[in-house]
Amino acid sequence: MNPTRLFGVALAAVLLAARHSADPLIQLRELPAPALAGAGQHNLAVAPDGRVILSWVDVLPDTSYALRMSVLGGEWSRPRTIAQGRDWFINWADFPAIAVTDRVMVAHWLERNAPRSYAYGIRLSRSTDGGATWSAAVKPHRETVVHGPQSHAYYGFVSLWPMPDGTVGAAWTDGRNTGDTEEGHGFKNLRVTTWAGTGGLGPEIEVDDGICDCCQTAAAVTSDGPVVVYRDRTPNEIRDIAIVRQVNGAWTPPAIVSADNWTINACPVNGPAVAAEGRLVAVAWYTAAGGTRRVKVAFSADAGATFGAPVTIDDGRPAGRVGVILLGDGAALVSWLEDTPAGAEVRVRRATPTGERGDAQTVTRTSAGRPSGFPRMVKSGDRVVFAWRDPEGGGVGGARVRTAVARLAP
Repeated sequence: MNPTRLFGVALAAVLLAARHSADPLIQLRELPAPALAGAGQHNLAVAPDGRVILSWVDVLPDTSYALRMSVLGGEWSRPRTIAQGRDWFINWADFPAIAVTDRVMVAHWLERNAPRSYAYGIRLSRSTDGGATWSAAVKPHRETVVHGPQSHAYYGFVSLWPMPDGTVGAAWTDGRNTGDTEEGHGFKNLRVTTWAGTGGLGPEIEVDDGICDCCQTAAAVTSDGPVVVYRDRTPNEIRDIAIVRQVNGAWTPPAIVSADNWTINACPVNGPAVAAEGRLVAVAWYTAAGGTRRVKVAFSADAGATFGAPVTIDDGRPAGRVGVILLGDGAALVSWLEDTPAGAEVRVRRATPTGERGDAQTVTRTSAGRPSGFPRMVKSGDRVVFAWRDPEGGGVGGARVRTAVARLAP
Protein backbone atom coordinates (compact mmCIF):
# COMPACT_ATOMS: atom_id res chain seq x y z
CA MET A 1 0.00 0.00 0.00
CA ASN A 2 1.15 3.54 -0.69
CA PRO A 3 2.84 4.97 2.47
CA THR A 4 0.82 8.18 2.25
CA ARG A 5 -2.38 6.17 2.21
CA LEU A 6 -1.10 4.14 5.16
CA PHE A 7 -0.61 7.36 7.11
CA GLY A 8 -4.08 8.50 6.07
CA VAL A 9 -5.62 5.29 7.36
CA ALA A 10 -3.78 5.69 10.66
CA LEU A 11 -4.75 9.35 10.83
CA ALA A 12 -8.41 8.52 10.33
CA ALA A 13 -8.20 5.96 13.12
CA VAL A 14 -6.64 8.50 15.47
CA LEU A 15 -9.24 11.15 14.71
CA LEU A 16 -12.06 8.65 15.22
CA ALA A 17 -10.59 7.51 18.52
CA ALA A 18 -10.01 11.08 19.64
CA ARG A 19 -13.76 11.60 19.93
CA HIS A 20 -13.52 9.62 23.17
CA SER A 21 -12.87 12.02 26.05
CA ALA A 22 -10.01 9.85 27.37
CA ASP A 23 -8.01 10.18 24.15
CA PRO A 24 -5.50 13.02 24.20
CA LEU A 25 -4.62 13.68 20.54
CA ILE A 26 -6.56 15.67 17.96
CA GLN A 27 -5.73 17.26 14.60
CA LEU A 28 -2.93 14.84 13.73
CA ARG A 29 -1.29 15.74 10.44
CA GLU A 30 1.86 14.72 8.67
CA LEU A 31 4.58 17.31 8.02
CA PRO A 32 6.95 16.58 5.13
CA ALA A 33 10.42 16.23 6.63
CA PRO A 34 13.35 17.90 4.81
CA ALA A 35 15.59 14.82 5.05
CA LEU A 36 16.89 13.15 1.90
CA ALA A 37 15.66 9.76 0.77
CA GLY A 38 17.54 7.07 2.66
CA ALA A 39 18.09 9.28 5.72
CA GLY A 40 17.78 7.93 9.24
CA GLN A 41 18.95 8.35 12.86
CA HIS A 42 16.14 10.87 13.46
CA ASN A 43 15.64 12.62 16.78
CA LEU A 44 13.68 15.51 18.29
CA ALA A 45 14.51 18.21 20.84
CA VAL A 46 12.70 21.19 22.35
CA ALA A 47 14.36 24.57 22.97
CA PRO A 48 13.56 26.70 26.04
CA ASP A 49 11.40 28.98 23.87
CA GLY A 50 9.34 26.00 22.66
CA ARG A 51 10.94 25.54 19.24
CA VAL A 52 10.99 21.92 18.14
CA ILE A 53 14.17 20.76 16.42
CA LEU A 54 14.42 17.71 14.17
CA SER A 55 17.83 16.14 13.61
CA TRP A 56 18.80 13.30 11.28
CA VAL A 57 21.68 11.87 9.25
CA ASP A 58 21.64 12.17 5.45
CA VAL A 59 23.68 9.87 3.23
CA LEU A 60 25.23 12.12 0.59
CA PRO A 61 25.89 11.18 -3.06
CA ASP A 62 29.62 10.77 -2.33
CA THR A 63 28.66 8.25 0.44
CA SER A 64 29.71 10.59 3.25
CA TYR A 65 27.31 11.41 6.06
CA ALA A 66 25.83 14.72 7.18
CA LEU A 67 24.17 15.41 10.53
CA ARG A 68 21.49 18.01 9.88
CA MET A 69 18.82 19.92 11.77
CA SER A 70 15.60 21.77 11.01
CA VAL A 71 13.36 23.96 13.18
CA LEU A 72 9.58 23.62 13.19
CA GLY A 73 7.50 26.69 12.46
CA GLY A 74 4.37 26.18 10.41
CA GLU A 75 6.52 23.70 8.49
CA TRP A 76 10.11 22.51 8.87
CA SER A 77 12.77 25.10 8.08
CA ARG A 78 15.51 24.72 5.50
CA PRO A 79 18.07 22.20 6.84
CA ARG A 80 21.35 23.28 8.38
CA THR A 81 24.37 20.99 8.46
CA ILE A 82 25.93 20.40 11.87
CA ALA A 83 28.77 18.09 10.82
CA GLN A 84 29.85 15.97 7.88
CA GLY A 85 32.25 13.04 7.54
CA ARG A 86 33.00 9.56 6.25
CA ASP A 87 34.28 7.50 9.17
CA TRP A 88 31.02 7.67 11.09
CA PHE A 89 29.38 4.84 12.95
CA ILE A 90 25.79 4.62 11.73
CA ASN A 91 23.52 2.37 13.75
CA TRP A 92 19.74 2.00 13.87
CA ALA A 93 19.64 2.12 17.69
CA ASP A 94 22.49 4.52 18.57
CA PHE A 95 21.63 7.87 17.01
CA PRO A 96 22.62 11.53 17.40
CA ALA A 97 20.90 13.99 19.73
CA ILE A 98 20.66 17.75 20.25
CA ALA A 99 20.12 19.76 23.44
CA VAL A 100 19.34 23.48 23.50
CA THR A 101 19.72 26.07 26.26
CA ASP A 102 19.14 29.82 26.01
CA ARG A 103 22.87 30.17 25.29
CA VAL A 104 24.04 27.18 23.30
CA MET A 105 23.10 24.18 21.16
CA VAL A 106 25.06 20.97 21.61
CA ALA A 107 24.87 18.02 19.21
CA HIS A 108 26.60 14.65 19.11
CA TRP A 109 27.37 11.94 16.59
CA LEU A 110 29.55 8.83 16.49
CA GLU A 111 32.86 8.31 14.67
CA ARG A 112 34.91 5.16 14.23
CA ASN A 113 38.07 4.90 16.33
CA ALA A 114 39.47 1.79 14.61
CA PRO A 115 38.61 -0.56 11.73
CA ARG A 116 36.74 -2.97 14.00
CA SER A 117 32.95 -2.88 13.69
CA TYR A 118 32.28 -1.78 17.27
CA ALA A 119 35.23 0.55 17.77
CA TYR A 120 33.70 4.01 17.82
CA GLY A 121 33.47 7.09 19.98
CA ILE A 122 31.40 10.20 20.67
CA ARG A 123 31.92 13.61 19.12
CA LEU A 124 30.32 16.77 20.54
CA SER A 125 29.92 20.10 18.77
CA ARG A 126 28.30 23.33 19.94
CA SER A 127 26.71 26.36 18.33
CA THR A 128 26.23 29.77 19.93
CA ASP A 129 24.39 31.31 16.96
CA GLY A 130 21.27 29.18 16.71
CA GLY A 131 22.82 26.44 14.61
CA ALA A 132 24.28 28.61 11.84
CA THR A 133 27.86 27.59 12.67
CA TRP A 134 29.30 24.77 14.77
CA SER A 135 32.53 24.31 16.69
CA ALA A 136 35.26 21.77 16.10
CA ALA A 137 34.34 18.42 17.61
CA VAL A 138 35.51 17.25 21.04
CA LYS A 139 35.33 13.86 22.76
CA PRO A 140 33.60 13.75 26.16
CA HIS A 141 35.39 10.51 27.10
CA ARG A 142 38.92 11.47 28.08
CA GLU A 143 40.22 8.00 28.91
CA THR A 144 43.89 7.28 29.42
CA VAL A 145 43.50 3.67 28.27
CA VAL A 146 45.19 3.12 24.90
CA HIS A 147 43.41 0.45 22.88
CA GLY A 148 45.26 -1.55 20.25
CA PRO A 149 44.34 -2.09 16.59
CA GLN A 150 42.09 -5.01 17.57
CA SER A 151 40.11 -2.88 20.00
CA HIS A 152 36.34 -3.17 20.13
CA ALA A 153 35.92 -0.29 22.61
CA TYR A 154 32.87 1.81 21.96
CA TYR A 155 31.26 4.82 23.56
CA GLY A 156 27.69 5.69 22.67
CA PHE A 157 23.99 5.76 23.59
CA VAL A 158 24.32 9.41 24.52
CA SER A 159 21.74 11.52 26.33
CA LEU A 160 22.01 15.31 26.34
CA TRP A 161 20.07 17.63 28.61
CA PRO A 162 19.89 21.44 28.93
CA MET A 163 20.59 22.92 32.36
CA PRO A 164 19.09 26.18 33.70
CA ASP A 165 22.58 27.72 33.95
CA GLY A 166 23.04 27.41 30.19
CA THR A 167 25.30 24.37 30.23
CA VAL A 168 24.45 21.04 28.61
CA GLY A 169 24.84 17.72 30.41
CA ALA A 170 25.83 14.49 28.69
CA ALA A 171 25.59 10.85 29.75
CA TRP A 172 26.87 7.89 27.79
CA THR A 173 27.69 4.21 27.82
CA ASP A 174 31.46 3.95 28.27
CA GLY A 175 33.49 0.97 27.07
CA ARG A 176 37.01 1.86 28.13
CA ASN A 177 37.19 -1.03 30.61
CA THR A 178 35.95 -3.69 28.17
CA GLY A 179 37.38 -2.44 24.93
CA ASP A 180 39.14 -5.62 23.82
CA THR A 181 36.27 -8.06 24.38
CA GLU A 182 34.77 -9.70 21.32
CA GLU A 183 32.44 -7.33 19.44
CA GLY A 184 32.84 -4.79 22.22
CA HIS A 185 30.14 -6.41 24.36
CA GLY A 186 30.66 -6.67 28.09
CA PHE A 187 30.04 -4.64 31.21
CA LYS A 188 30.11 -0.96 30.33
CA ASN A 189 29.85 1.91 32.76
CA LEU A 190 27.73 5.05 32.74
CA ARG A 191 29.56 8.36 32.74
CA VAL A 192 28.44 11.98 32.75
CA THR A 193 29.94 15.39 32.07
CA THR A 194 28.88 18.95 31.20
CA TRP A 195 29.75 21.45 28.49
CA ALA A 196 29.12 25.20 28.60
CA GLY A 197 28.71 27.71 25.80
CA THR A 198 32.37 28.63 26.17
CA GLY A 199 35.30 26.89 27.81
CA GLY A 200 36.13 23.26 28.25
CA LEU A 201 34.28 20.18 29.36
CA GLY A 202 33.35 19.66 32.99
CA PRO A 203 34.59 16.76 35.13
CA GLU A 204 34.01 13.27 33.76
CA ILE A 205 32.19 11.22 36.42
CA GLU A 206 31.43 7.50 36.54
CA VAL A 207 27.94 7.07 38.05
CA ASP A 208 27.41 3.32 37.51
CA ASP A 209 30.15 0.76 36.96
CA GLY A 210 28.02 -1.94 35.29
CA ILE A 211 25.20 -1.23 32.83
CA CYS A 212 23.63 -2.81 29.76
CA ASP A 213 25.91 -2.21 26.81
CA CYS A 214 23.30 -2.02 24.03
CA CYS A 215 20.38 0.11 25.28
CA GLN A 216 19.75 3.82 25.02
CA THR A 217 20.08 6.12 28.00
CA ALA A 218 17.60 8.95 28.63
CA ALA A 219 17.69 12.11 30.73
CA ALA A 220 15.43 14.87 32.02
CA VAL A 221 15.76 17.83 34.37
CA THR A 222 13.67 18.10 37.54
CA SER A 223 13.47 21.08 39.87
CA ASP A 224 15.97 19.21 42.07
CA GLY A 225 18.42 18.55 39.22
CA PRO A 226 18.95 16.17 36.30
CA VAL A 227 18.07 12.49 36.29
CA VAL A 228 19.43 9.80 33.96
CA VAL A 229 17.65 6.50 33.35
CA TYR A 230 19.13 3.44 31.68
CA ARG A 231 19.04 -0.34 31.62
CA ASP A 232 21.12 -1.73 34.44
CA ARG A 233 23.01 -5.04 34.31
CA THR A 234 23.86 -7.26 37.26
CA PRO A 235 26.45 -10.08 37.33
CA ASN A 236 23.59 -12.60 37.03
CA GLU A 237 22.20 -10.75 33.96
CA ILE A 238 19.17 -9.00 35.45
CA ARG A 239 18.57 -5.99 33.21
CA ASP A 240 16.00 -3.73 34.84
CA ILE A 241 15.70 0.05 34.56
CA ALA A 242 17.81 2.17 36.92
CA ILE A 243 18.01 5.87 37.73
CA VAL A 244 20.75 8.18 38.98
CA ARG A 245 20.03 11.72 40.17
CA GLN A 246 22.15 14.79 40.71
CA VAL A 247 21.20 16.31 44.05
CA ASN A 248 23.03 19.33 45.47
CA GLY A 249 25.77 18.85 42.90
CA ALA A 250 26.45 15.17 43.66
CA TRP A 251 25.23 12.05 41.85
CA THR A 252 23.26 9.52 43.87
CA PRO A 253 23.97 5.78 43.82
CA PRO A 254 21.93 3.88 41.20
CA ALA A 255 18.42 2.82 42.17
CA ILE A 256 16.02 0.48 40.38
CA VAL A 257 12.83 2.14 39.11
CA SER A 258 10.81 -1.10 39.23
CA ALA A 259 12.07 -4.62 39.97
CA ASP A 260 10.88 -6.57 36.93
CA ASN A 261 13.75 -9.04 37.39
CA TRP A 262 14.17 -9.47 33.65
CA THR A 263 17.00 -11.95 33.24
CA ILE A 264 18.46 -12.00 29.74
CA ASN A 265 21.98 -12.93 28.66
CA ALA A 266 21.66 -10.95 25.45
CA CYS A 267 21.17 -7.43 24.15
CA PRO A 268 17.59 -6.15 24.48
CA VAL A 269 18.41 -3.01 22.42
CA ASN A 270 15.48 -1.29 24.11
CA GLY A 271 16.25 1.60 26.43
CA PRO A 272 13.89 3.61 28.66
CA ALA A 273 12.42 7.10 28.27
CA VAL A 274 11.95 9.80 30.91
CA ALA A 275 10.10 13.10 31.27
CA ALA A 276 10.08 15.59 34.14
CA GLU A 277 8.19 18.72 35.19
CA GLY A 278 9.10 20.20 38.56
CA ARG A 279 9.42 17.22 40.89
CA LEU A 280 7.12 14.99 38.84
CA VAL A 281 8.94 12.30 36.86
CA ALA A 282 7.61 9.62 34.51
CA VAL A 283 9.76 6.73 33.28
CA ALA A 284 8.60 4.38 30.51
CA TRP A 285 10.30 1.15 29.52
CA TYR A 286 10.04 -2.25 27.83
CA THR A 287 10.52 -5.57 29.61
CA ALA A 288 10.08 -9.23 28.81
CA ALA A 289 10.43 -10.55 32.36
CA GLY A 290 9.00 -14.02 32.79
CA GLY A 291 8.70 -14.37 29.02
CA THR A 292 5.90 -11.78 28.81
CA ARG A 293 6.49 -8.64 26.78
CA ARG A 294 5.29 -5.45 28.42
CA VAL A 295 5.60 -1.66 28.14
CA LYS A 296 5.23 0.09 31.49
CA VAL A 297 5.33 3.55 32.98
CA ALA A 298 6.02 4.54 36.59
CA PHE A 299 5.66 7.92 38.27
CA SER A 300 7.65 9.73 40.94
CA ALA A 301 6.45 12.75 42.92
CA ASP A 302 9.83 13.39 44.55
CA ALA A 303 12.14 14.05 41.59
CA GLY A 304 12.92 10.38 41.02
CA ALA A 305 13.83 9.39 44.57
CA THR A 306 10.95 6.89 44.75
CA PHE A 307 8.43 5.50 42.27
CA GLY A 308 4.90 4.18 42.52
CA ALA A 309 3.64 0.90 41.12
CA PRO A 310 4.07 0.70 37.34
CA VAL A 311 1.14 0.98 34.94
CA THR A 312 1.02 -1.41 31.98
CA ILE A 313 0.65 0.49 28.71
CA ASP A 314 0.82 -1.98 25.83
CA ASP A 315 -1.92 -3.92 24.03
CA GLY A 316 -0.37 -7.37 24.44
CA ARG A 317 2.27 -7.53 21.70
CA PRO A 318 4.71 -4.68 22.29
CA ALA A 319 8.08 -4.34 20.61
CA GLY A 320 9.12 -1.51 22.93
CA ARG A 321 11.01 1.54 21.55
CA VAL A 322 9.25 3.79 24.02
CA GLY A 323 8.78 7.52 24.48
CA VAL A 324 7.08 9.53 27.23
CA ILE A 325 5.91 13.10 27.81
CA LEU A 326 4.08 14.71 30.74
CA LEU A 327 0.76 16.37 29.98
CA GLY A 328 0.59 19.07 32.65
CA ASP A 329 -2.24 17.47 34.65
CA GLY A 330 -0.06 14.81 36.29
CA ALA A 331 -0.70 12.26 33.54
CA ALA A 332 1.77 10.98 30.96
CA LEU A 333 1.50 10.09 27.30
CA VAL A 334 3.55 7.01 26.42
CA SER A 335 4.48 6.00 22.88
CA TRP A 336 5.58 2.53 21.86
CA LEU A 337 5.76 0.10 18.98
CA GLU A 338 3.04 -2.57 18.95
CA ASP A 339 3.28 -5.68 16.76
CA THR A 340 0.21 -6.41 14.63
CA PRO A 341 -0.57 -9.10 12.05
CA ALA A 342 0.01 -6.46 9.34
CA GLY A 343 3.37 -5.27 10.69
CA ALA A 344 3.69 -2.76 13.53
CA GLU A 345 2.12 0.48 14.71
CA VAL A 346 3.39 3.47 16.63
CA ARG A 347 0.79 3.89 19.36
CA VAL A 348 0.24 6.28 22.25
CA ARG A 349 -1.74 5.93 25.46
CA ARG A 350 -2.45 8.29 28.34
CA ALA A 351 -1.82 7.00 31.87
CA THR A 352 -2.03 8.48 35.36
CA PRO A 353 -0.10 7.72 38.56
CA THR A 354 -3.24 6.08 39.97
CA GLY A 355 -3.36 3.56 37.13
CA GLU A 356 -6.04 5.09 34.91
CA ARG A 357 -5.46 4.46 31.20
CA GLY A 358 -6.93 6.03 28.10
CA ASP A 359 -7.59 4.25 24.84
CA ALA A 360 -4.62 3.41 22.64
CA GLN A 361 -4.28 5.61 19.57
CA THR A 362 -2.35 4.78 16.42
CA VAL A 363 -0.02 7.47 15.11
CA THR A 364 1.21 5.55 12.08
CA ARG A 365 1.89 2.10 10.74
CA THR A 366 5.48 1.04 10.33
CA SER A 367 7.74 -1.99 10.64
CA ALA A 368 9.19 -3.70 13.70
CA GLY A 369 12.44 -4.36 11.83
CA ARG A 370 15.64 -2.47 12.47
CA PRO A 371 15.31 -0.23 9.38
CA SER A 372 12.36 1.55 11.01
CA GLY A 373 14.56 2.82 13.84
CA PHE A 374 13.15 4.29 17.05
CA PRO A 375 10.06 6.54 16.93
CA ARG A 376 10.53 9.83 18.80
CA MET A 377 8.00 12.08 20.53
CA VAL A 378 8.24 15.53 22.17
CA LYS A 379 5.78 18.11 23.51
CA SER A 380 5.85 21.88 23.02
CA GLY A 381 2.94 23.76 24.51
CA ASP A 382 -0.19 21.94 23.39
CA ARG A 383 1.56 20.36 20.40
CA VAL A 384 2.96 16.84 20.26
CA VAL A 385 5.49 16.15 17.52
CA PHE A 386 6.45 12.69 16.26
CA ALA A 387 9.32 11.47 14.09
CA TRP A 388 9.86 7.99 12.71
CA ARG A 389 11.50 6.22 9.79
CA ASP A 390 9.40 4.67 7.07
CA PRO A 391 11.56 1.82 5.68
CA GLU A 392 9.37 1.62 2.58
CA GLY A 393 9.03 5.33 1.93
CA GLY A 394 9.24 4.92 -1.82
CA GLY A 395 11.29 6.72 -4.42
CA VAL A 396 15.05 6.75 -4.82
CA GLY A 397 16.75 5.58 -1.66
CA GLY A 398 13.67 3.87 -0.31
CA ALA A 399 13.41 4.78 3.36
CA ARG A 400 12.16 8.16 4.53
CA VAL A 401 12.19 10.12 7.78
CA ARG A 402 8.61 11.17 8.44
CA THR A 403 7.14 13.55 10.98
CA ALA A 404 3.70 14.48 12.24
CA VAL A 405 2.20 16.97 14.67
CA ALA A 406 -0.95 16.73 16.77
CA ARG A 407 -2.61 18.85 19.43
CA LEU A 408 -3.54 17.79 22.90
CA ALA A 409 -7.28 17.60 23.36
CA PRO A 410 -8.70 20.28 25.69
